Amino acid sequence: MTAELDRLRDWIGRTEARSDVVTAAPLAALAATLDRDDPAPAAGTEVPPLAHWLYFLPVARQSELGPDGHPKRGGFLPKVELPRRMWAGGRLTFEQPLRVGDAITRTSKIADVTVKPGRSGALVFVCVRHEIRGGRGVALTEEHDIVYRDNPRPGAPAPAPQPAPREFEFSREIVPDPVLLFRYSALTFNGHRIHYDRTYATEVEGYPGLIVHGPLIATLLLDLARRNLPQASIRSFAFKAVRPLFDLNPFSVCGRRDGERIALWARDHEGALAMDATAELE
Repeated sequence: MTAELDRLRDWIGRTEARSDVVTAAPLAALAATLDRDDPAPAAGTEVPPLAHWLYFLPVARQSELGPDGHPKRGGFLPKVELPRRMWAGGRLTFEQPLRVGDAITRTSKIADVTVKPGRSGALVFVCVRHEIRGGRGVALTEEHDIVYRDNPRPGAPAPAPQPAPREFEFSREIVPDPVLLFRYSALTFNGHRIHYDRTYATEVEGYPGLIVHGPLIATLLLDLARRNLPQASIRSFAFKAVRPLFDLNPFSVCGRRDGERIALWARDHEGALAMDATAELE
């Protein structure tokens, strides 16, 4: 694995720059997907935290997609020869809001590539650092963790669940039906088949159902904070995926404020922790 790691670490330092314009339609569609009754966004409307994920979308041609619906490996991201790829977490700092009508740029850099042992073999973690700028300067910085892993070994035991915190100040039950997952995939132009193709998800990748997107769960967590603390201003946000959620059962997003910090987490139908997050307030 040493030689493979050396090859992958050659990607560290690679950069990519992309441009976009903050338009209103994706924000309106996201609000509808989250079941919010927000006013229609117009020029100057602030982009809510994490809605920047609706911009700078991947636009790989159909012929450039792999069998899982993702763009084929290589290019800006390292060419990791492991079949499964997913969001592991991230850390964001919000400097100032983006607004509808802004011309924006995103500069991305491969910050690190590491290998860790896992139950089904090696796990490869790729950290990508993004900086998004608008006409008023830096709007936000983000470190995005991507994990690559092998398929689970047949008969391998599932990891023991970690109990979610029981004490919360506010919570909301989410029903992750296929329509919700499809709409979020469409909003983010995410072709990964584990989110909408049940046959592929269950028969090829061996999951029990469709997987709820990691960034959707993170968005629902911050949306919970916005619903219950509408005057709060989010300064930073960090989240870590702990356990997958599927469309087979409802799950809950929960939160508790402690001074200038909000603890947020997603809990599955059996009380296990699915995502752990923290938001820091201005």
